[in-house]
Amino acid sequence: MRNRKDTSKKMWSRNFLMVVIGQIISLFGNAVLRFALPLYLLNETGSAALFGVVSACAFIPMIVLSPVGGIFADRVNKRNIMVVLDFSTAILVFGVIVLLGKMNLVALLLGAMFLLYGIQGAYQPAVQASMPALLAEEHIMQGNAVINLVSSFSGLIGPVVGGALFGFYGIMPILYVSVVCFVLSAVMEIFIQIPYEKKQAQGNIFAIGFGDLKESFHYMSKEQPLIMRLSFAVAAINMILSALMIIGMPVIVTQMLAFDSETANRLYGYAEGIMAMGSLCGGIGAGVFAGKIKTKNGYLLLFFDALTLIPIGVALLLPIPAMVAYVVILASCFVMMFLATLFSIQLMSYLQIIVPSELIGKVISCAMCIGMCASPIGQAIYGALFEGMRNGIYLVFYAAAALTVLLAFGLKKSFVELEQIVDGKGSENMHKKTA
Repeated sequence: MRNRKDTSKKMWSRNFLMVVIGQIISLFGNAVLRFALPLYLLNETGSAALFGVVSACAFIPMIVLSPVGGIFADRVNKRNIMVVLDFSTAILVFGVIVLLGKMNLVALLLGAMFLLYGIQGAYQPAVQASMPALLAEEHIMQGNAVINLVSSFSGLIGPVVGGALFGFYGIMPILYVSVVCFVLSAVMEIFIQIPYEKKQAQGNIFAIGFGDLKESFHYMSKEQPLIMRLSFAVAAINMILSALMIIGMPVIVTQMLAFDSETANRLYGYAEGIMAMGSLCGGIGAGVFAGKIKTKNGYLLLFFDALTLIPIGVALLLPIPAMVAYVVILASCFVMMFLATLFSIQLMSYLQIIVPSELIGKVISCAMCIGMCASPIGQAIYGALFEGMRNGIYLVFYAAAALTVLLAFGLKKSFVELEQIVDGKGSENMHKKTA
């Protein structure tokens, strides 16, 4: 079994650095693509409801394939998973380039987003599961913060670049750029060495997969039920908050504020960039204050996150200039993403600490699966609400804020329990080290 206190694992080893560089390139391509495809659909159809339904459907394979990704992450070399999936994404996007204009747009984009999100669902567990293999326990939170920073930086640059390219040149340059990114990332990842011990397993892949899933859910429900409760809490957060921003931001900026089409597309790109900047700053904060953030106060991060929805509602209610409303919305989104990132890094880091190394890939993927399962429901609901409540959409933000506040205080006891488990794990590891 891996010694999680192996201090020989330096924070900035060659392999960890290669993972970071590969993530920068891959996530940039992903960010550009995931920004452009839904926006292109919204521009071409003008329907918030259709946009919500397609976005919801595209999320389903990510949910389904996250546990599958975790199974493979524990049984297959994680580097190989990253390489294969990045090459697969490049082929997928090239297919979109070939078929665009030659088949039904909604069907093509739905299929492309369906596969893209599915690949991402299988990809991320491999990245997350590689952290404990590459880093000593005391560096895990900082490592997660770095990966989050990379994701946020890519999410910052990707939409800004994508918005500019989309506004001036349309969808095709974005597709070509993303193909290049995924190919470069795959080539980079070929040279990564991640510690891996091949498992001898009996039976076919379906039996193995079912057994792994059963083992993961048994651990989460029986041995560490807190993980299960927190996973469902994250699902509720994603349904209320994440889905609202996924559907709300493009609809508000491109349809509800008084901007021309070209300007609106660029401004939406900037908005996505500002949100990524908030996440980037949150990642920096998590890295700087690693070990100083009290676990039991995690619910307060969610509470303050809820409050950021109120200024957005006010900006949509009052008869103020479109640019003023846009700035207020951007400022609120920045703070929202800052707090949300602190919250998510905290949860992921402690999950990686308390879960046994032989289960970590499966458990992380199952937790991610549960956490994402309600997001498509939220996206479909918000799509319908934004379509039918154009004059009262501010009420949606107030309602989401109220629900999130209730959820935050409902989680107070769970975060106290989480702190006790983490402290107990730390004491156990210290005892083993001194023995």
